[in-house]
Amino acid sequence: MTEAIDALEGAFAAETLPEAPLRSHLDTANGTLFVMPSFGSPGVGVKLVTLTPGNPGHGLPFIDAAYVLFDPETQQLRAVFDGGPLTALRTAAVSGLATRHLARADARRLVIYGAGVQARSHLEAMLAVRDIEELVVVGRRRPDGNVQDLVGRAVDGGLEARVGQPGAERDADIVCTTTTSAEPVVFGRSLSEGVHVNAIGAYTTSMRELDAEAIARAKVVVETRDAAEAEAGDLALAVAEGAIGPEHVVADLHELVTGTAVRTGERDLTVFKSVGVAFEDLVVASAALERLDGATA
Repeated sequence: MTEAIDALEGAFAAETLPEAPLRSHLDTANGTLFVMPSFGSPGVGVKLVTLTPGNPGHGLPFIDAAYVLFDPETQQLRAVFDGGPLTALRTAAVSGLATRHLARADARRLVIYGAGVQARSHLEAMLAVRDIEELVVVGRRRPDGNVQDLVGRAVDGGLEARVGQPGAERDADIVCTTTTSAEPVVFGRSLSEGVHVNAIGAYTTSMRELDAEAIARAKVVVETRDAAEAEAGDLALAVAEGAIGPEHVVADLHELVTGTAVRTGERDLTVFKSVGVAFEDLVVASAALERLDGATA
């Protein structure tokens, strides 16, 4: 995880980001198909992603994917990845990168909404960038074996962990929302001063995990402004409700990692709104392949 975070930091800090058009999507009979191409110095790649809301109820992952990586110069095939683990790794690593720069240095208490693949990978990412001591997991279904499993993993890893209820973020230093909810699960009235929030679950302009008050109170960072404007419902719906203006975003990740000051005080409330950008997969896939090549050399 730390290597993925570092690779993404290097990519976002570069003068020129890899090329990545806004992803295209097709509504299918049971969900959505995304096509996410990108190219740059790490290579040429494309990810095909299916999002199937009915899968978790049958014990299957919400996200399934495949990633194809080609050489940057010859465009020869280099690797084909199972895109599910890659997506889990890169999404959490991007949140880890934002948290590295935005959360208070003394952040210890973590609240995660959701208990699926992304919740597990986000726990790993938060542990990679902050000395987390306490975890509260808030599930959306009752009962939810995934919640108990995640809490058990955290306890086995030495954390003080428990199942929580909505509103648990009142006592959090870091909050990660990893749900597929179309309606807010975290509300501005429940967020304490100084907290940092990673909102990663909502992926269309009609979905949101944070209400307008949470967004309006926060200093907001996004991956890229173009992607956020096209796909971030947490922001688009807050604009539509008149809670914020289109200029509300303080910085994108390139600006953040190259020195733009966002958190300027311990009481600042910060939000990182992620929608997923194709070149993030390219960067992490290339870094993973380089690590594998090094291990087998």
